[in-house]
Amino acid sequence: MDSQQKNLHSSEMPAVCRVCDARHGGVCATLTPAQLFELNRHSTRRKVDAGNELIGQGESVSHYSNILSGVIKLSKMMADGRQQIVGLQFAPDFLGRPHLCESTMTAEAATETEICSFPRSLIERMANETPGLERKLHTQSLKELDEAREWMLTLGRKTAQEKVASFLYMIATHIDPDHGEQNTFDLPLSRADIADFLGLTIETVSRQMTKLRKDGVILVENNRHVTVPCLDRLSAAAGND
Repeated sequence: MDSQQKNLHSSEMPAVCRVCDARHGGVCATLTPAQLFELNRHSTRRKVDAGNELIGQGESVSHYSNILSGVIKLSKMMADGRQQIVGLQFAPDFLGRPHLCESTMTAEAATETEICSFPRSLIERMANETPGLERKLHTQSLKELDEAREWMLTLGRKTAQEKVASFLYMIATHIDPDHGEQNTFDLPLSRADIADFLGLTIETVSRQMTKLRKDGVILVENNRHVTVPCLDRLSAAAGND
């Protein structure tokens, strides 16, 4: 067993970290038990109700966070007040941009969310001291860049049905990445937010959801509870390779 695996399972680390998903899949996976103890002393875990803002566009950044559960909605606002949803984040994503003093977007809880927050200065110092943490943060940034490019393709070239199916596929594969063949989830966005995110009208989103349901690609209960019987069929409907 290598040193990183020993650190991962060490009983010397804080008990709360041993059972935390972000510890195993997020940026904290790169930290030693001693660093986790230091981070734990300065961290705060809290639940955020859906619709509540975590940080606003243009606000000073004093803390970063690990997303422990739930979905975070990222949006940007133009000078005239128009707003656009530009991304979603899921557990165990890292919320924040290292070395950025001012937030470039608004982060809002799309669902009931739990986060673990820690001072920006502390995580930036640890990143400078720990190459593994710096690489992990860099890797997440590149992952988000790749996803943004894929989303540009979705918005620019896909049909309305492919856009809606792409959104559902993203939720299905991010909310519970350890799913089996069948996946069940509650939509984290309203129809209006989905329409905004996809550049469609609410009526078009509803029409395409109905078509996917009638084709048996998805099952929908109570307007928001979605079951995907076969991810491969949803992926094909999304126009994925």
